Amino acid sequence: MSQQPKQAAPRRRFLKNAAAASVGAGALAAPMVSVAQTTTLRFQSTWPAKDIFHEYAQDFAKKVNDMAGNRLKIEVLPAGAVVPAFQMLDAVSKGTLDGGHGVIAYWYGKNSALALWGSGPAFGMDPNMVLAWHHYGGGKALVEEIYKSLNLDVVSFMYGPMPTQPLGWFKKPVARVEDMKGLKFRTVGLAVDVFTELGTAVNPLPGGEIVPALDRGLIDAAEFNNASSDRVLGFPDVAKNCMLQSFHQSGEQFEILFNGAKYKALPAELKSIIDYAVQAASADMSWKAIERNSRDYEELKKAGVKFYKTPDAILRAQLAAWDKVTEKKAAENPMFKRVLDSQRAFAQRAGQWQADYLVDFKMAYNHYFGRGTGQTKKG
Repeated sequence: MSQQPKQAAPRRRFLKNAAAASVGAGALAAPMVSVAQTTTLRFQSTWPAKDIFHEYAQDFAKKVNDMAGNRLKIEVLPAGAVVPAFQMLDAVSKGTLDGGHGVIAYWYGKNSALALWGSGPAFGMDPNMVLAWHHYGGGKALVEEIYKSLNLDVVSFMYGPMPTQPLGWFKKPVARVEDMKGLKFRTVGLAVDVFTELGTAVNPLPGGEIVPALDRGLIDAAEFNNASSDRVLGFPDVAKNCMLQSFHQSGEQFEILFNGAKYKALPAELKSIIDYAVQAASADMSWKAIERNSRDYEELKKAGVKFYKTPDAILRAQLAAWDKVTEKKAAENPMFKRVLDSQRAFAQRAGQWQADYLVDFKMAYNHYFGRGTGQTKKG
């Protein structure tokens, strides 16, 4: 009994010292978290700094940066800051850039199948349905397989359903299929082949070079994308006729690219932030496009631009040209056929559902605002 206190005292001193050591370790560890090094990724878009598309790239980056805190920061540069727009994919793969923002149709020259994510009528799918096919119908796996076959070390995310693009800007409006023949015309992707089939002389210029080329007469007509981009790029300064509605790029979306090694080195939680930021940016972009495009459409009309509906004869000619082009490409490129078949199977099912379920929104619009208030003229 007399030795018990002597044994208890060392035990109490041990526990006290251990607790103090634990507190000290915690005090040393806490600052390590707050000063954790930030991973900075240098991105480049394929768009001029003033284009709304570059703004979309910045919107995505901001979402990632806000959610990641000081752990990850994406810095976005405009087209040409590091490499020309059409060299972005290779620059990201090689690590010259850590990532980028563009459209997959720009890489059409590496494998024609890549253009099927943006060019053509997509078997009647709207752009959001094309994204549904990509995420849930097998498209994502096919993109990954194509990039791997090209030895490109990139991770690809598709997002942002684009509104249907106009046929384009013309010095004179076109009324017949024959009016397309001989025109020097700008477009990209498989649309190059479609318009070539219609008899135009195609020049696939990057976005920032289109208006200067129109101004100098190097091309007669051009398409880019939407009212907001077209307005800020200066199309109304060099052409006053815009033909609305087309099947050449009616189901396009954006692509966000990461260098494969840089992306794979990120911890799982940062990869999740990127994934969810892509989804959030996709929704945000589609809402912003409605707001901005509709306002800029009104501003273009105030500036004296005349809008015409593309004649049905030209639209039908586009579909016929598309069928010829895709038949030829599918025969030449097995991957092209695989992507096309995958899209067709998804579109047949999803398109039937959408056609049967969706109400005619034009009926409601005309009920409230009257028929023909859009003021587009027949071509």
